[in-house]
Amino acid sequence: MTEIAHAERAHALLSASGASRWLQCTPSARLEATLPDSESEAAKRGTLAHEIAELKLQKLFSGLTTRKYNATLKKYKADELYEPIMEDHTNAYLDYIQSIVHQFPSPPFVAIERRVDLTDFVPESFGTSDCIIIGSGRLHVIDYKNGQGVPVSAENNSQMKLYALGAYKAFSLLFPIESVHVAIVQPKVWNEPSEWSLSAADLLSWGESIKPIAQAAFDGQGDYVPGSHCGFCRAKATCRVRVEQIMEAGTKAPMKPPLLSWEEAADVLKRAEGIVGWYNELKKLALAETLKGGIVPGWKAVEGRGSREYADLDAAFAYLKRKGIEEAVLYDRKPLTPPQLENALTKKVYKELLAESGHVITRSGAPTLAPEDDKRPGITNQVNPEDVFGPAPEPPQTNN
Repeated sequence: MTEIAHAERAHALLSASGASRWLQCTPSARLEATLPDSESEAAKRGTLAHEIAELKLQKLFSGLTTRKYNATLKKYKADELYEPIMEDHTNAYLDYIQSIVHQFPSPPFVAIERRVDLTDFVPESFGTSDCIIIGSGRLHVIDYKNGQGVPVSAENNSQMKLYALGAYKAFSLLFPIESVHVAIVQPKVWNEPSEWSLSAADLLSWGESIKPIAQAAFDGQGDYVPGSHCGFCRAKATCRVRVEQIMEAGTKAPMKPPLLSWEEAADVLKRAEGIVGWYNELKKLALAETLKGGIVPGWKAVEGRGSREYADLDAAFAYLKRKGIEEAVLYDRKPLTPPQLENALTKKVYKELLAESGHVITRSGAPTLAPEDDKRPGITNQVNPEDVFGPAPEPPQTNN
C-alpha cells in the first residue's frame, strides 16, 4: 500500500528542519521570523533533486506510467540547475528505500512526501517527510539531503525524531509500531546512509520532554544560546549574543606567557570556530545595507575589480582568424578532473570506464583538524607535516 502526498514545501515557525536551533536557542525562531529569507542556488538545486527523487518513488510505488515519468524527468533535466550526478544520487536514495521495503515479509505501507502534523508536541508545527515505511511493528522515516557542505547524521537527529513523531501520530492507530528507525541519505557526503534506531516508547518520551521547550520557543522566550546550531540561522551574522561570544574568543584569562599550552590552544580553537565565516557573512550584510542607501559608519560600497567580456564571441574569434591569429592561440584546452568527469558522465559510467579500469588513482586528502566527535577516524604519523605545511612553528609550552 502506498500513499503519495504533494505537500507544498512551506515551513512552520517551529519547523522540524530548524529544530536543532530552536530546541537549544528558544528565542531564535521568533527572531528569524523578523528577517528576510533568501533561497540559495544550492537550496534550489536541492529542491530539484528532491523532485526527481519523488518522481522515481512514484514510478516504483504508485504506478506512475513510463510516459508520464519520462516527460516529467525530461522537464527536470531541462532545468538550468540540473546536474547529471543527480541521477546517481537519487538512484542511491531509491535503492536504499527498496532495500528497506524488501526486508519486510509482506509489502509494507509506504508514504511519499507526507505532510505530518507535529502539534501534539510543538505549537502550530508541521513538516514534510520524504519517505515513511511501516510494517511488522517497525516505522522507518527516511530523508534525502542533496547538500555536501554540512554532513548530517541521523543519530539523535531532532528533525528526524519530529518527523517520526508526526508519522506515529498519523499511522499508529492503523499499524502497531514498536520500533522506530530513522535514516538520512546524503550521497555527496556518506557512502552509506546514516541510520539510527530507538523504541517507540523512547520516541514518545522525548516528544513529551520537548513540549515546554517548544512552547518557550513559540512564545519567543528564553536565552539566546550560540553554538554550532547557528549555522543556518538567518540572524547568525548580527545576533548580539553570538557576536559577543565570537569577539571574546581567545581572550579567556588567565593565560601564562609567552606561549599557549595545548590545553589553552584547544580551548581557543573551539571558542573561535566560525570567526572567518561570520566575518564574511557580516561584510555581505553591511555591503547590502550601504548599497540600498543605509549608513554603516566608517564603511562604504566601492566598485570592485571590473571584468571584460566579448560583445560577440564567435564574431570576435572569426575576426582574429581573418587577421592571421592561429586558432590554437584562442583556446586553452584543459582536461576535466576525475570529479568533474564523474559529474559529466554519471557515477555509473565513470565507474565502468575509468574507476574499474585502473585509469584513476585515489589519493588520501591532506590531514585536517576536526572536533573530537567528528565521525571520521583519527590519524597519526601519516605524513611529515613539514611536507604539507612547511616548517612548524614553535610548539605551545606546558604550563605548570
